[in-house]
Amino acid sequence: MAQQKSERRVVAKAAGNRGQTGGTKNRRGAKATSVRKRTQQLGLHFGTAEKRSQERLVASTDGRVRPPVDVAGPKPRYKEKKVVSTTMEEVSAQLDVAFQAVARNKGSPGPDRQSIEQVREHWSDIRRKLSYELLSGEFWPGDIRRVWIPKGSGGKRPLGIPNVIDRVVQEAVRRVLEPVYEPTFHDASHGFRPGRSCHTAIKAAAKYLEEGHDWVVDIDLENYFGTVNHQRLMSSLAGRVSDKSLLVLVGRMLRAKVVMPDGLVEGTEEGVPQGGPLSPLLSNIVLDELDRELSRRGHGFVRYADDCNIYVRSERAGRRVMEGIKSFIEGRMRLKVNEKKSAVARPEERHFLGFCLRREPLDGSIEVLLSERSKERIDDKIRELTPRNWGNSMDSCIQKINVYTRGWIGFFGVCTMGMERLLSTMDARIRRRLRAIQLKQWKRRRTIVSKLIQLGARKITAWRGIYSGRKSLWALSHTPVVDYVLRNGHWTARGLMTLTVLWNQSPHRIVVPEQLRLFPG
Repeated sequence: MAQQKSERRVVAKAAGNRGQTGGTKNRRGAKATSVRKRTQQLGLHFGTAEKRSQERLVASTDGRVRPPVDVAGPKPRYKEKKVVSTTMEEVSAQLDVAFQAVARNKGSPGPDRQSIEQVREHWSDIRRKLSYELLSGEFWPGDIRRVWIPKGSGGKRPLGIPNVIDRVVQEAVRRVLEPVYEPTFHDASHGFRPGRSCHTAIKAAAKYLEEGHDWVVDIDLENYFGTVNHQRLMSSLAGRVSDKSLLVLVGRMLRAKVVMPDGLVEGTEEGVPQGGPLSPLLSNIVLDELDRELSRRGHGFVRYADDCNIYVRSERAGRRVMEGIKSFIEGRMRLKVNEKKSAVARPEERHFLGFCLRREPLDGSIEVLLSERSKERIDDKIRELTPRNWGNSMDSCIQKINVYTRGWIGFFGVCTMGMERLLSTMDARIRRRLRAIQLKQWKRRRTIVSKLIQLGARKITAWRGIYSGRKSLWALSHTPVVDYVLRNGHWTARGLMTLTVLWNQSPHRIVVPEQLRLFPG
């Protein structure tokens, strides 16, 4: 496609054929391609979008064309041994399994608008051509579609959605590289790793508080996924991966252009786009250098992706650690520490993966509780699930609430006994909002009285409760007669699952007296 550049952005105009550059050959004898030439990803017989142009080339003073030079910071301090077994042939062998994994995850189409079902229909042809292009070095990833999703702390988070075929290739590369890097990652790293989760990170953090580390150095990296230095990342990969063609493939994925929502196309000079199967592994490879530096300095820490908490015994030590690690991150790793979100504080004052940790002053036990941000989120979600103008049946509303609460407890079920009172309060709030919806659906006060009498209320009590004073439906939802008739058992009989019951049944719940047994030796 013809392109027009403006302020480092490319505007797609119209599709058209491009002529080939003739005569020029590279060192391997293959013909060189024009800088402006656009190539198709696979040349499929059903309409795929046009793909990446070749890597940008820079003309030097002697007339030759050379790859651009990327100015980067120092190379990683920790060098790795090369692993010969990671080859492009292994990536090609993983394509079928990778496609099944991508299909299970579903997901939206990329810029080429090809769905998973369309790719599945032609997979045998795609598989053959894709394998050939990977092994011959002719595969070029397509563009990435930019979408924005809301962040819990406000603002929006950028996500990149690659084409389905590109996601398959990324998944295949991940399956080849992960067994190489996973055994060498630090034990304090819990994000996007097999057998680890937010729950294991919280348990590890609670262990440090048990040992007397009552201060936390909370480090937040500013726009981490968008500021990863490509040259440093590729240098780290080159220390473990010996197959040059595999390194070239990863480099092309990193430099894939981004299609913005307004249709403009932006180049990618740094960062790892969030949304692809390979991005979490690459982010862990980059931050493994930070893990090793923290371990070398003797710090106790827990890291989940770009959220890192370092546990110390005093505020003075915390400020000293903050200054030293900040200098390392910004000077050595060429990343940026978000000073507004980073702090040295007590653990109960900080939000870590939705939780906060608190030492009980009476017995010294460690409580795992909801952070203030998580409380605000569930309050907002309850209001969203129980709008006053709900137009469907009550059973459908209850069903939606149950789906959310089960998933919520599945994550926050690790909270300790101090959580029970808060859950009871949230259950009461849900029931009152359901009562308000029910009264709204009954509409007229005469109908409300009639329904209450049918459900067991005394006639005089129902009339007095509903007609005494000019009360709104929200106020009526908490009157004694409505509370009695639409009591807890009424909603339980209708299928409502309370947070308290779900929490007591949670297999992940941490019981304070047994907490020490969670962290053996």
